[in-house]
Amino acid sequence: MTLRTEIKDGVALVTLDRPERHNAIDLDTAAELAAAWRAFRFDDSVRAAVVTGAGGRAFSSGLDRSVDVPQPPSPYSLDDPLLRTGPKANDLWKPVIAAVDGMACGGAFYLLGEAEFLIASENSTFFDPHTTYGMVSAYESIHMAQRMPYGEIARLALMGTAERLGAPRAYEIGLVSELTAPGTAAEVALRRAAVLAAQPTEPVQGTVRALWAAKEAARTQALAQAPQLIALGNLPPDRQAGLFAARRRHGGQEGGREGAREDGRNSGRDDGRDDGRDGGLDDGPPVR
Repeated sequence: MTLRTEIKDGVALVTLDRPERHNAIDLDTAAELAAAWRAFRFDDSVRAAVVTGAGGRAFSSGLDRSVDVPQPPSPYSLDDPLLRTGPKANDLWKPVIAAVDGMACGGAFYLLGEAEFLIASENSTFFDPHTTYGMVSAYESIHMAQRMPYGEIARLALMGTAERLGAPRAYEIGLVSELTAPGTAAEVALRRAAVLAAQPTEPVQGTVRALWAAKEAARTQALAQAPQLIALGNLPPDRQAGLFAARRRHGGQEGGREGAREDGRNSGRDDGRDDGRDGGLDDGPPVR
C-alpha cells in the first residue's frame, strides 16, 4: 500500500506514503486516493479529513516519473491519472485540510486545489517545473489560480524550476492559512480538523459545497480547455527528455528537482524522481 489512512474521533488522516520518492503519485497511489475519498462518503465515522505526505521532506512531487500512461492519438483526448485523486473529483463534500511539510510541486497541486485550506510548516516550498521541461502547466495552474492572486500563480507557473514560493510568502498571499514549526503541519491540521468534525456534519458539508460552487463555474470552463492546451503546447517527448537530461546540477545535487515525465502527451505533472539526491529542498533558486 502506498497510502495510509487512519480514522480517529471523526477525523481521517490520509498519508501519501512513498517518502523515498518524495511521495510521488504512481497509478496505485492514484487509485488508492480515489478509493479512499469515495469510501469516506459512506463512512459516518469520518466527518473531516487531513491529507499529508510521509517523511517530512515533501507533501508530494506529483505524478511519478516512472509511470507510463498510454495516450489516445487524438489531440482532443487526454488520459490523466491525477484527475480523480482529489476529494471533490470523487464527490466528497466533507471538509479536507492539506498539511504540507517540505516541498509541494507539480501534480501535488491537484490535491492542494481540492482542499478547503492549507496548513504548512514554515520551511515548506511550492513550485511548478512544467515550463522548464517543455510542458504546459494547465490543470495545475488552473487549480492554483483559484487559490492565489493571478500575478503569483503566473510567476510560479511560468518561471518553472527557477522559482520557489516559500511558506511565509504563501501565507502572505493567502495560499496557506496557517504556518507551523517544521514537522508539525499534520499535527496542527489534525487539531483543526477535530474542530470541523465536532460541528454538525450536514451543515458543514453544505457549506463546503456552497464555497466550492462560488468558484466552480469558472474552474469547470477552464479545465475543459486543458487537454487541448497540453496537446498543442507540449514539446515532443525527445525534446522534453533532452531538457530534463540537461538540467543544471548544484553541488552534486539535482538542480532541476522533480522534473516532469518525458511523455509528450501528459500535462507534465511532476515526477518524484530524486536519483538518490536531495530532490530540491536544499539548493536551487532563492525561496521568496
